[in-house]
Amino acid sequence: MFQKKSAMPTASTALPGRETIMPNAGPHFVLSHQAPFPAFMQTAMFGMGCFWGAERRFWEHKGVHFTAAGYSAGFTPNPSYEEVCSGMTGHNEVVLVIFDPKIVSYEALLALFWESHNPTQGMSQGNDIGTQYRSGIYTFSEEQQQLAVKSVENFQQSLQGAGYGEITTEILVAADFYYAEDYHQQYLAKVPNGYCGLGGTGVCYSN
Repeated sequence: MFQKKSAMPTASTALPGRETIMPNAGPHFVLSHQAPFPAFMQTAMFGMGCFWGAERRFWEHKGVHFTAAGYSAGFTPNPSYEEVCSGMTGHNEVVLVIFDPKIVSYEALLALFWESHNPTQGMSQGNDIGTQYRSGIYTFSEEQQQLAVKSVENFQQSLQGAGYGEITTEILVAADFYYAEDYHQQYLAKVPNGYCGLGGTGVCYSN
């Protein structure tokens, strides 16, 4: 099981998925906002382990307008949670972040990303093991791509100074985002004592 879940499938071996689209999330349980979003808002997407705790880190940040838990960076169209957990979709558990760039910068979101998890663990995060728990930054512009790459170089130096190994975070142009099932959305606001396996390294990010 460990080997299967920790190895990415190929496009030809991934589950076929379905044409039926998962319904988009309704109003945010905490922030109340929902699509469509104001034109001046920008979009970011991150994977950093179980999306329950990851989503909370972002909705709590000033300037974030909306967040959603979902699946991306794999092969299977419109996957279910069970399919993603099988390791046979290639998808990561990700958080979609809609933010106001006049209030919070993309660089600030990158800092939150780096400080909120351990990006050196490969296909796992803490006790959560599998391809869907990998660290990832998924970019929506060339500027985001450049900033993400630069941030890896910056944080790698800080991590090495604290005795950590090489960053395993993938940086990819954002692919299709598939909303997770409704019960996953803002899960830790709906279930305050719910599981959160997210934990950082204690190393601070600095530009």
